Amino acid sequence: MIFCRHSNEVGNQTRSRRFSSAMVVTALSIGFGLLVPTRLAAQTSPGDWSRVTNILSRIIPPAFPAQDFVITSYGAVGDGSTDCTAAFSSAIAACNGAGGGRVVVPAGTFLTGAIHLLSNVNLYVAQGGKILFSINTTAFLPVVFSRYQGIELMNYSPFIYAFGQTNIAITGPGTIDGQAQNSVWYNWKNLLTADEQLLWNMASTNMPVAQRIFGSGHYLRPTFIQPVRCQNVLIDSVTILNSPMWTVTPLYCTNVTIRGVTVNNSSTSPNTDSCDPDSCTDVLIKNSSFSDGDDCIAIKSGRDQDGLRVNIPSRNIVIQNCVFADGHGGVTLGSEESGGVTNVFAENCAFNSTSLQYVFRFKNNTARGGYIANIYFRNCMTKTVSKTGIHMTMQYTSSSPADTGTNTPVIRNIDIRDCAFANVAQAVYLQGLNSANRITDVTVANCRFLNTSQANSFSNTNRISFINNKGGGF
Repeated sequence: MIFCRHSNEVGNQTRSRRFSSAMVVTALSIGFGLLVPTRLAAQTSPGDWSRVTNILSRIIPPAFPAQDFVITSYGAVGDGSTDCTAAFSSAIAACNGAGGGRVVVPAGTFLTGAIHLLSNVNLYVAQGGKILFSINTTAFLPVVFSRYQGIELMNYSPFIYAFGQTNIAITGPGTIDGQAQNSVWYNWKNLLTADEQLLWNMASTNMPVAQRIFGSGHYLRPTFIQPVRCQNVLIDSVTILNSPMWTVTPLYCTNVTIRGVTVNNSSTSPNTDSCDPDSCTDVLIKNSSFSDGDDCIAIKSGRDQDGLRVNIPSRNIVIQNCVFADGHGGVTLGSEESGGVTNVFAENCAFNSTSLQYVFRFKNNTARGGYIANIYFRNCMTKTVSKTGIHMTMQYTSSSPADTGTNTPVIRNIDIRDCAFANVAQAVYLQGLNSANRITDVTVANCRFLNTSQANSFSNTNRISFINNKGGGF
C-alpha cells in the first residue's frame, strides 16, 4: 500500500473518488494503449487555456522567396571531408543579398565549421543531405555573444548561429550532425569547473559582457543551434544528432516555431538538452521527438545575478503533440529561470523511457530567484519513467557554483489535468523553500497514476488541490 506523506500546510485537497458521470474516457492516439480520463472539454479546461488561441495567432512562420542557392554552386563538395565553411557563408550571403530564399544542402555529406544565418534565409537540408560539423574546435571561432547556462559571455560560436536577424529558418528532411563525442566536446565536462567559476565571478561583479571572453584555452561548450535576438524563426522537420551541449536554444527571440523536429543525442551525453527556449516570447514546439542526456524541453530565462540583471522572461510557450524518450526531465521549467517563466501550455504529449527520470519537472532555488507561474498541462500520457511524474522543488542543487543565495524563488499557479502516468516510481513530489516561501496554488485533476511504489512527498506548500485522481496514493 502507498501512503501519502505531507506537511500540515497542504490544503484544499479532495481525495480520490469515482469519476463523475460527466467524465468521458478517451485514448490519446499516440500508441501507448493507456486510457486517459478526460472530462468533457467544456467542463475540464480552465479559462486560461483560452490564451492559447491568442498566442498561436501571433506565431506565424516566416515565408521566403521562391529562389534557391545550392551550396555546391559556391564550392561545396559533399564528400564528408572537404571543408565547406566558405561555401556555406557565400551561399548565405548571396541569398540574403538577393532578398532571400533557400540555401539548399543537396544529397551528400558536407563538412563545415560554424554557420551564421542572415535575414530572409532558409537553410534547407534536402533528403539525403547531411551537414556534418567539424571536430576541430577552432572551426567555431572567433567568439560570439551567447549565454552559457544562463550567463552572458563571449564564447565559441554555436554551430548554427544568427544574431539580430529577421525571418530565418532551418528546414528539410535531411540531417544535421554535430559529431560531439567523448573525445571532442564531451570530455570538457571534466575540465570546466574553473571556467564556470570564473564566469560566475565575472557576472557576480557585473563585469561588462564584452570582457567575459572565453573560447580558445577555455572549456565552456557552445550550444548547437542558437538564434539570438531574432524575430520570425522556423525550425522544421530536420533530424539533429550529437549536440555539443544544449541543442535547439533560441535566445531573446520572438515568434519561434519548432515543428516536426527529431533530436537524438546519447542518453549519456552531458547537458545535451533537446530544446531550450531561453528568454523568448511566443514559441510553438509541435510534433517533435526528443531524446538526450539531460532535460528534453527546458524553458529558461537566465541564471543568478546575471539573469536577474537581464530580466527577460520566457512566456507564451505552447507545446503540442511531442514525444519524449531519454532524458532527465520531459517538460522542464528551469533551473536557469531568474527572469521568470510564465504562460506555458503543454498538451497531447507522450513520455516513455526507463532513462527518462521525470515527466513534468520544475526547479529553482535562492541563487536563481525568479518565478515559475501560470503553467498548464493536459491530456498527456506516460508509459514509463524512472522517478517522478510531477516533481517541483525550490531547493534545486547541481554541481555548478552558487546553488544558494538571497533571491526568493516562486512556483505558483500550476494546473495539471487529464493525464495518465504509468510505471512511475512516485506520483507527486512538491518541495517548497521554507514555511514563509511555499509552492502555492497547484491543481492536479482527473489524473491516473499506475504502478507507483513510493509515497508522495509534500513540504512547504499551500493551496494544493487534488481532484478526481486515481492511484498513486490518491
